Amino acid sequence: MKSFTYERARSPGEAASASARVQGAKFIAGGTNLLDLMKLQIETPAHLIDVNDLGLDTIEPLPNGGLRVGALVRNTDLAADARVRRDYGVLSRALLAGASGQLRNKATTAGNLLQRTRCPYFYDTNQPCNKRQPGSGCSAIGGINRQHAIVGSSDACIATHPSDMAVALRALDAEVETVSADGKTRTIPMADFHKLPGDTPHVETALAPNELITGVTLPPPVGGTQIYRKVRDRASYAFALVSVAAIVQRDGSGRVAVGGVAHKPWRMDAADAALPRGAKAVTAQLFADAKPTQQNAFKLPLAERTLAAALAKAKG
Repeated sequence: MKSFTYERARSPGEAASASARVQGAKFIAGGTNLLDLMKLQIETPAHLIDVNDLGLDTIEPLPNGGLRVGALVRNTDLAADARVRRDYGVLSRALLAGASGQLRNKATTAGNLLQRTRCPYFYDTNQPCNKRQPGSGCSAIGGINRQHAIVGSSDACIATHPSDMAVALRALDAEVETVSADGKTRTIPMADFHKLPGDTPHVETALAPNELITGVTLPPPVGGTQIYRKVRDRASYAFALVSVAAIVQRDGSGRVAVGGVAHKPWRMDAADAALPRGAKAVTAQLFADAKPTQQNAFKLPLAERTLAAALAKAKG
């Protein structure tokens, strides 16, 4: 780990300003991903800004009936909140499907959204990786890529996003609140928050430099049967080969977001519209432009079967 300086911010604006003041600064809260990357010298921040004292650790009701989740709410607390369990069950289930109890106790809402890919080539500094070192190449293309993306990828990167929580938030149409160094705030829809790789896979989110996430807003409850189903190589503490967040209404309509298949949670309006016609019709829309490799083509039928199981459960 390379040496760095450290400070504790006292307000969101102060944290964003500190990030603008010191080149190479990074925010740190739970640190469950950042510290690992620092040990491997994949992340080498010159300055760490501790944001744990900003008071962003509450879940508050909104006038429209939704909830505002502070950026520093721990994953364990968010999953256990009675309002989340009652009205946003897909989110609670997704959180409990991720990581281990110890990690969920430390991991934050904002940190979960910002975690980096678990592509083994990203973590191996002896291998070329456009996400880690832009322009160096993608070792996963033509390499071992069973875990990698089957849709939304590019010639520069075929990594997937690892978050379970983000898939549920995409199904819920959540929004991300931020503040910048000049004090301006904005709201970013989850649909736009994570970026596809294109020619710049190192640009992973819509955040501007020095912009701090302050919270996530959940819209008013949509009801329906909410299911999160995750398929992985072992029963716990493993990232998704395929995951499905499904919200199904009594008339068969609803929403579907899929994880483990792309650089971001994958959802399409045409797939939502096809939901009453069943899993086959939905997956045909979701993966119309899929470009799987020989090693991960199994994700296409796996996604269809996983969705079919979720829909069968939703229908009782």
